[in-house]
Amino acid sequence: MITTKRLILRPFEEKDLEDLYEYLHEPLVPCFCDMHVESKQEAKAALEERIEQGEEYLAIVEKTTGKVIGEAIAMPEQVNCSKEDAALDTYSPCLLFGSQHHKKGYAYEAMVALYDYLFFEKNARRIYIYTEDYNLPCQRLVEKLGMRHEGTFREFVSFINDSSGNPIYDNTMQYAILKREWESQKAQNQ
Repeated sequence: MITTKRLILRPFEEKDLEDLYEYLHEPLVPCFCDMHVESKQEAKAALEERIEQGEEYLAIVEKTTGKVIGEAIAMPEQVNCSKEDAALDTYSPCLLFGSQHHKKGYAYEAMVALYDYLFFEKNARRIYIYTEDYNLPCQRLVEKLGMRHEGTFREFVSFINDSSGNPIYDNTMQYAILKREWESQKAQNQ
């Protein structure tokens, strides 16, 4: 469990179904992680998957209300394919909030805590983020976190179709930060 001034990041529990459905049913933007659900039955399946994954899917809970207002996903990746025992030291977290919880500083607060956890508890070496080129709030967030823009993938992925059924592809930007950069940035801010 990770705690901040206003939030708790913890594994999902059975009691989170209604809150999960609320923010996955009508996402603000088509999410890169493609987590939209149409029904409570789909939400129940999504919740079961999150419970099974444990600490890789974290519910973001507002401390004062106990309500799940979003989630953070952070699964380790093996980037050195030549070694079977290569370290799982690279993470690509995804953060998702219900639309009524945007513009309150929750994303920054949650990401700082999550990055501290990944770098200092999980011994991450590198964290990178994908975001769509039209998602300006996310771009501002990752830049505020000190991440650098590494490139843009043109027509990288599609989660929705146009009225004729053709996929609409998003241009996807990648940002990253290394552990040593995070540590240096934290030292400068103290």
